Amino acid sequence: MTSLLDGPIAVRGAGARAAELAALRERVLAGPSEAATQAQHAKGKLTARERIALLLDEGSFNEVEALRRHRATGFGLEAKKPYTDGVITGWGTVHGRTVFVYAHDFRIFGGALGEAHAQKIHKIMDMAITAGAPLVSLNDGAGARIQEGVTALAGYGGIFQRNTRASGVIPQISVMLGPCAGGAAYSPALTDFVFMVRETSQMFITGPDVVKAVTGEQISQNGLGGADVHAEVSGVAHFAYDDERSCLEEVRFLLSMLPQSNRETPPVELTDDPAERRCEALLDLVPADGNRPYDMRKVIEELADDGQFMEIHERWATNVICALTRMDGQVIGIVANQPQSLAGVLDIHASEKAARFVQWCDAFNIPLVTLLDVPGFLPGVDQEHGGIIRHGAKLLYAYCNATVPRISLVLRKAYGGAYIVMDSRSVGADLAFAWPTNEIAVMGAEGAANVIFRREIAAADDPEAKRAEMVQQYKDELMHPYYAAERGLVDEVIDPAETREVLIRSLRMLRTKHADLPARKHGNPPQ
Repeated sequence: MTSLLDGPIAVRGAGARAAELAALRERVLAGPSEAATQAQHAKGKLTARERIALLLDEGSFNEVEALRRHRATGFGLEAKKPYTDGVITGWGTVHGRTVFVYAHDFRIFGGALGEAHAQKIHKIMDMAITAGAPLVSLNDGAGARIQEGVTALAGYGGIFQRNTRASGVIPQISVMLGPCAGGAAYSPALTDFVFMVRETSQMFITGPDVVKAVTGEQISQNGLGGADVHAEVSGVAHFAYDDERSCLEEVRFLLSMLPQSNRETPPVELTDDPAERRCEALLDLVPADGNRPYDMRKVIEELADDGQFMEIHERWATNVICALTRMDGQVIGIVANQPQSLAGVLDIHASEKAARFVQWCDAFNIPLVTLLDVPGFLPGVDQEHGGIIRHGAKLLYAYCNATVPRISLVLRKAYGGAYIVMDSRSVGADLAFAWPTNEIAVMGAEGAANVIFRREIAAADDPEAKRAEMVQQYKDELMHPYYAAERGLVDEVIDPAETREVLIRSLRMLRTKHADLPARKHGNPPQ
């Protein structure tokens, strides 16, 4: 018989056994070898334990099943049974609050998933769901362990099932710190947020070699599924960073704004930024001319506590902004059109991006503030054939289904169906405000005049002068800033400088809002 240290078992006292345990722990913490650690560092990557140390509060990590080993045989596996089986699991704290974590150890089997490896992940996921605390996965693995065959694939199935069961119950964050190929990529896709690191992390279903063999296209791993590709083109990644340290620091910042589960509200942070602070800069930030662009981020900075906010999907679907911020110390979700990009129109990607953010905020009890400056939906054959109707309906469905406090604010224009979709009073916003520069209408005055007065314009001696006259008439009668307020579709037209105070006062009132949806198993959202 042998001990866990692979030496002969002898009759020993408690002290000897404790010393043996301490030596074993040191061996586990050291990892497979110094050479393997150096190889990991040579790739510009940290080890799994170094990553966990950066993520969690110092000294707070509690490891689970550190002595676990696989039981597989064949293909030489019976002679290689390292401790942890290539994944480190446990819990600790971030800013003093419990967080569960698992981290692939690329030094052991390339972080590939086998039966024991998967069971460790299943266990920590179940613990996170039961305890009602966030789950962070630090991904750096080569996919399924080929030597273990179908049992490895079944392990992924168990992870996907738990990702789905935890969805909307606890926050789930995937941090991509190495390769993630094949079916393994679906677990991050099922979670709430995906972080990636440039150059060292990639995600794809089929790699460059398979792509070349099937389609003849030649592309690098980063070109196919690198951080910038997924942050800008595919929308798979919500955040991309240059190095692991800054990435993990941002994960900590995000966790500081999230509730532990759907049974709680987000943590409140005391602020010295007065709730009644006037935002005089807003008077100059937003041009009165609806055709002139501006940066909506500057508006959000003015409204947020100390100007701080965290933008989600910053580089994908840039015509809409989704951000987490605090106002009066309370976490708020912001959805806003971005006039600097495509004039702030809604298109397929923007609708999908905003819809998922709205659903996520609603799941985790985060109030929503929607800032409108939208000329409509993006016209075009590509948009129509791509399904703008069903994709736009996703955003409409998300807002209509949301029961958290919801406030909408029209800064300038809000035209057509896009106005309705962006949380108008008619789809259930609790409060609707507008600035004196607002234009709420079916369409712009020029387009409306061309439709309504086309015969008069065509019959006029000076069609252009007649068109200008009719445009002005339409503006005067249907697009003045108080038209919607007169009909109860806007609760109040407010001074832009008072926006922060008005929003905070309203959010305080709505803090105790309670709304129930009709009894049902679940809805059937547009696909």
